[in-house]
Amino acid sequence: MIELDATDRAILRALSHDATASSGALARELGLSQPAAWRRMKRLSEGGAIRGRRVVLDAEKAGFGVTVFMGIKLGAKGRHGMEDFERAVMAIPEVQTVEHVLGAYDYRLRIVARDISDFERVLRRRIMTLPGAASVDANVLLTEERRPGPL
Repeated sequence: MIELDATDRAILRALSHDATASSGALARELGLSQPAAWRRMKRLSEGGAIRGRRVVLDAEKAGFGVTVFMGIKLGAKGRHGMEDFERAVMAIPEVQTVEHVLGAYDYRLRIVARDISDFERVLRRRIMTLPGAASVDANVLLTEERRPGPL
């Protein structure tokens, strides 16, 4: 595990707000030299604290006005059944996240669709035909607020 100091945490906080920030921009913001900021960013990446950089899309502006969280309970819990389910669900482009969870459901999915009728199409043709899926529960997202991370 990589040791993080206050400057490392400040870099991670800044990158969590703007993953495109350059080492020069971070250096100016944090009062470091550009080479020092670059070395720290490299160490954080190599140490696994930074696993990648992502573009955050506005789903609605990209044409996906509906987000649904689904809980799925599998009928058979064997290793092969789970692997078959995971392989099949990962092939569905509307599924943004697949989380294996403990509790009322075995898996939690985040699904985007253009509208409710598009979601119904995904549900009927893709989700309900997943191998091993025994029961499905859905919650439609109304609003979403983001909290800053723990850094």
